[in-house]
Amino acid sequence: MRSVAVYCGAREGADPAFALAVAALGAELARRQLVTIYGGGSLGLMGVLANAALAGGGRVIGVIPRNLFERELGHPNLERLEVVDSMHQRKARMAELADAFIAAPGGFGTLDELFEALTWTQLGIQNKPCGLLSVNGYYDHLLHFVGRAAGEDFVDSTHSQGIVRAEQAAPLLDALRDWQSPGPRREVAGPVLAES
Repeated sequence: MRSVAVYCGAREGADPAFALAVAALGAELARRQLVTIYGGGSLGLMGVLANAALAGGGRVIGVIPRNLFERELGHPNLERLEVVDSMHQRKARMAELADAFIAAPGGFGTLDELFEALTWTQLGIQNKPCGLLSVNGYYDHLLHFVGRAAGEDFVDSTHSQGIVRAEQAAPLLDALRDWQSPGPRREVAGPVLAES
């Protein structure tokens, strides 16, 4: 594991613990000499992450859609800031650059990025671990939903159980490092259709 993509909010959220945990994550990524890949923004938890990693001497690469870059939301002090044409290209490029993924607290965009990474691993498009920085139980309800989806046979249990979770950076990064791939999802036979 040489690089980690971190998905997180463009806002800091209501709980100050979120920013503290994300700053600790940025510092820990730098301490371990892991390249931080993130959405390239300067605001919210994204800015907190980048600033902490940079302050720790870490390498930080941002990937930002052109429309956000043009609104002056790109971080000015990164090693590299890649400007792409769309959110779809941003997600694909971050996935290409990263060896693992972490969702820190965030909103719809964070969840979109997380579930795309999880889906690509489930389908065998990539073989990379996904983790949740579940500060103060932020992702507990999400994990409950994933467990329900597995219980209803919409998600293989091996994939639902393969989501790494921790409340602090160091144990989360350790778990991502030690993650074992469950392999692509099993094939599900559909109903047999009678010929007419």
